[in-house]
Amino acid sequence: MNNNSHLADRKYIVSGFFIVVAIVYICRLFYIQIVDEQYKLDARNNAFRNRTEYPLRGYIYDRNGKLLVQNVLSYDLLVTPKLVKDCDTMALCQVLEITKAEFLKKMKKASQAPNSPRKESIFEKQLSNKVYAALQEKLYRFKGFDVQSRTVRKYPRPVAAHLLGYVNEVTKEKAAKDPYYIEGDYIGASGIERGYETELRGKKGKQIVMVDVHNKTKGSYMNGFYDTAAVAGKPLFCSIDVDLQEYGEKLLKGKRGAIVAIEPSTGEILCLISAPGYDPNLLVGGKERSRNFTKLFYDSINLPLFNRALTAMYPPGSTFKLIDALIAQKDGLIDRSTVFPCHGGYPPMGGRPKCHPHPSTDLPGSIATSCNSYYSYVFCKIVDQKAFPNFVDGYNHWRDAVRSFGPGTKLGTDLPFDKPGNVPSVEYYNKVFGKNHWRSNTVVSLGIGQAELLLVPFQMANVVAIVANKGYFYTPHCIKGVGIEKALDKKFKEKHLTYVQEDKYYEVVHDGMQKCFDAGTATASKIPGIVACGKTGTAENPHGKDHAVFLAFAPRDKPKIAMVCFIENAGFGGTWSAPIVSLMIEKYLTGKVTRPDLEKRMMEADLIGGKNLLGKKTVEKKKTH
Repeated sequence: MNNNSHLADRKYIVSGFFIVVAIVYICRLFYIQIVDEQYKLDARNNAFRNRTEYPLRGYIYDRNGKLLVQNVLSYDLLVTPKLVKDCDTMALCQVLEITKAEFLKKMKKASQAPNSPRKESIFEKQLSNKVYAALQEKLYRFKGFDVQSRTVRKYPRPVAAHLLGYVNEVTKEKAAKDPYYIEGDYIGASGIERGYETELRGKKGKQIVMVDVHNKTKGSYMNGFYDTAAVAGKPLFCSIDVDLQEYGEKLLKGKRGAIVAIEPSTGEILCLISAPGYDPNLLVGGKERSRNFTKLFYDSINLPLFNRALTAMYPPGSTFKLIDALIAQKDGLIDRSTVFPCHGGYPPMGGRPKCHPHPSTDLPGSIATSCNSYYSYVFCKIVDQKAFPNFVDGYNHWRDAVRSFGPGTKLGTDLPFDKPGNVPSVEYYNKVFGKNHWRSNTVVSLGIGQAELLLVPFQMANVVAIVANKGYFYTPHCIKGVGIEKALDKKFKEKHLTYVQEDKYYEVVHDGMQKCFDAGTATASKIPGIVACGKTGTAENPHGKDHAVFLAFAPRDKPKIAMVCFIENAGFGGTWSAPIVSLMIEKYLTGKVTRPDLEKRMMEADLIGGKNLLGKKTVEKKKTH
């Protein structure tokens, strides 16, 4: 009995042991299959791929419907590090034309945050057609790798690089701030691409695809039931005339400077040129883009990436006299017949600022001959007028009136990096000279657009548009419409009034500007058959030869174009800037140029020592006699 009882107890112990083991196995299987996602994830990753479907970036057209920016197909090589097994590393390196060290570095990056060993990420971006073709044949040998299609920008006409801007990769910091992006995505970095990034980028889609054991795509999971389609970016309709833009870039070749043209009646930018420039196609692609960007970035002589039209600040020189002439008339200090003496310079300051020889003249004549002495008197009259017993109040009145024309303020354009320029304040001069230790004659050079007065070409183009409009402007902008509906921000339809609004004062200034072409400092640039109004300027440059400046609008009645041209270290505005502006106005208004000799001289002129856009010496042909 006792022995049988002992055996019976052992039977229960053994049975209990197997039951416990079975329970443990069942629990473990339940955990693996139901609770723990790791094995399911590994299994799913062997059969499915979650793909981001990148949208087509919005196309950009010029004002006449000509294509400026389009998209072309490109391919990225993706990797999921956890799935990379028995990979022929050397063969892959040969196809991609990289070293093993580069391969290991890329694999390490793909495994680290924000990437993950189980997460697909970009291994090599923007494969060339040659590499892509070779890779497709051998992709089955590289487990864990796959290819996704994307699009990159292409520019049918290699112009307007600074206006259009370029696309860059999203940084880790940007991706952390904006959930739409992940590191490696593309984002507008400058110009229109940056200013209208939200409209251009579209909306990403998602796709789940099935792959076989050889890593080949077998189709969409459940016929795409869980997929979401990408939404293409909106097309942009740009205000620029690409033919005018291209022509201006040819005229400015071999020179450092900027040209900006605006349609006065709308504020639409007709062209925006910065020279030296570059072919925007240089900043598209993978390795080629990186090499080109480095060359452009480190060209410290020509600074081709620097947008002179929008961010370079220059003294406006004599072109600024137009504003002083309008303010002084408005304040009742001068009129059409007012004459001031000039004996080669401003007499009260011993002939400084200096002036070129010419007879004393009235207000329109002072604009045509660009008399420095005249506008030194005008500036002092505005600042010292009896309506302001306190000199500081008079100066602030002048400064506020000037700022109503745009200088010293951000215009609020739709392009990024809008600089305000500089109209020096009372506080600034108090620091420089001491409080109550400066007067109008101390800063009289402001009256002729010199001293600490600085404007960007973009602002000066807006000033001449104001003069053409006789007292108002619309915020300059480069996009006429967004999307098929061609919507436009309401702020670009708002009229801004300046301190001077009376037509009679502008008519006097227009007379002087027309006389500048007819019998003044721009006579050699008179446009056949077109009544135009212009003003020359020579902006003093303490760092070298003076800058050449010219602004104009045309025709005088119902102006269609207002523009400015700055050329660095070129001397007199009438010598270089005026001919370029007159050629561009003629081209825009008539569609042709009737002065081929002048055109040839401007296009062939090299004012920067034979330097091309990458800073290398160009080959000069020997002239034969």
